[in-house]
Amino acid sequence: MTNQHGDFIWYELMTTDLAASAAFYGPLLGWTFPPAKSEPDDYLEIQTGDEFVGGVLRLTPDMISCGCQPSWIGYIAVDDVDASVAGIEADGGKTLMPARDMRGVGRFAMVADPQGLAFYVMKGVVEGGVSTAFAEFSPREGHCAWNELVTTDQSAAMAFYTGAFGWKKDGEMDMGPMGSYEFLRARKEGGGMIGAVMTVIKEKPVPGWTYYFRVANLDAAIAAVGENGGQIVYGPQEIPGGDFVVNGLDPQGAMFALIGAK
Repeated sequence: MTNQHGDFIWYELMTTDLAASAAFYGPLLGWTFPPAKSEPDDYLEIQTGDEFVGGVLRLTPDMISCGCQPSWIGYIAVDDVDASVAGIEADGGKTLMPARDMRGVGRFAMVADPQGLAFYVMKGVVEGGVSTAFAEFSPREGHCAWNELVTTDQSAAMAFYTGAFGWKKDGEMDMGPMGSYEFLRARKEGGGMIGAVMTVIKEKPVPGWTYYFRVANLDAAIAAVGENGGQIVYGPQEIPGGDFVVNGLDPQGAMFALIGAK
């Protein structure tokens, strides 16, 4: 199945140290990092098995001076980048990096939702291309398994993203005083569950997108995080279905999340 409007197609780590980031995430998730052909000094691609699922971008001094910090950011496929950017701005979002073309890759732009949370929209150069970065239909180690939005305005965020990408609310989980955890499903026929939207809480006080990458053994992964300079800040927490999740900080300060069995 080819990627469609609203699919998560790529995950990118923005970091101050390419080598240190590769050394941390490689053993943790079974990733390898061949240099990208277009920007070998500033970008590494993330490979799991024979599939590419994301990239690692070195933050430049200019980017840091403009407020960029080590963090993960997702790319969402759209049918038309310029039309999507215009629609996002009309709905209260803004452009953080204008649309540009990258030869052999496609056209993309960095934008923010009305609450200021960043993501990319992208149309790949290859028509009918498919990305397996997000494991939408079955668990796959080394792939993203869940896309979670923590926001300051849950109802506004739900309206914005369902309007921009055709996602659908598909149920919710009552978390008591913490509010509801609203599930999102892809718009396409037979589309799988994408992730969920929730309001900021004490345990997750920083708004933003969090991407959960699957590991084979969460206990071993937690140990590896600590042994390699990272820190677990939330969890392990059991979730419906029997898996467990953790949120952590990598050695450069980027928030990451893991999911797997204990």
